[in-house]
Amino acid sequence: MQKVTEACGQAREVCNQNNMEKVRVSKLMSEQGLCSRREADSYIERGWVFVDGARVTELGTRVDPSCKITLNKAAQSSQLARVTILLHKPIGVVSGQAEAGYRPAVTLINAGSHFSADRSPQRFTPMHLRGLAPAGRLDIDSQGLLVLTQDGRIAKQLVGENSAIEKEYLVRVRGRLSKAGMALLNHGLSLDGEALRPAQVSWLNQDQLRFILHQGKKRQIRRMCELVGLEVVGLKRIRIGKVKLGDLPLGQWRYLRSDEAF
Repeated sequence: MQKVTEACGQAREVCNQNNMEKVRVSKLMSEQGLCSRREADSYIERGWVFVDGARVTELGTRVDPSCKITLNKAAQSSQLARVTILLHKPIGVVSGQAEAGYRPAVTLINAGSHFSADRSPQRFTPMHLRGLAPAGRLDIDSQGLLVLTQDGRIAKQLVGENSAIEKEYLVRVRGRLSKAGMALLNHGLSLDGEALRPAQVSWLNQDQLRFILHQGKKRQIRRMCELVGLEVVGLKRIRIGKVKLGDLPLGQWRYLRSDEAF
């Protein structure tokens, strides 16, 4: 009897260990860049997800991380229909939800503000506003490139926990910057009790700096400058990854083309 009990206990232990090693399908899909966690749950409920060729329809299903996950054509078509929009955000517009007295960036997306020189074959439809959300933020008192997307894969790529996509800014400043201060801007500062990742900071002219960052803490550049005795009087984001603001006019937008990637 004792041997049977021990055997059952060992079997339970092995079973628990196997379950601990398995990962939720939705989490794996997000980690593999197939879609966001929320989208993964929706695809699973619709029967659009296959693990090693077997359809998965139950939320919370756990599988071995080595399993191959694929999406059916309906899911792929759904992803292709989603748009990503590049906006030249003006000062005084908030990136996300509306704040008292200020309009959110998404309200600037309409047929009238569509960049006339947009080379994308997409044509604006109100459907493109459904679920459209900023992938990252740009301070209310800053202007420049802001990405809004319906695609969870792009959102994760730009604002995910481990995202290291470069973001380039032109920053007009007031004050004096020592060599030691410049060195600290490049590496050595901390915000909110956390050391910042190395940056690339250099002078463009007497009152303008170029910042290239690999992270995006709230008001990071302004706070970095304050720590070395500088005041930011103008800030413009001109690039995210490989995608540049270019000649996109202030307050106008265009589609991310199929031949572009961050």
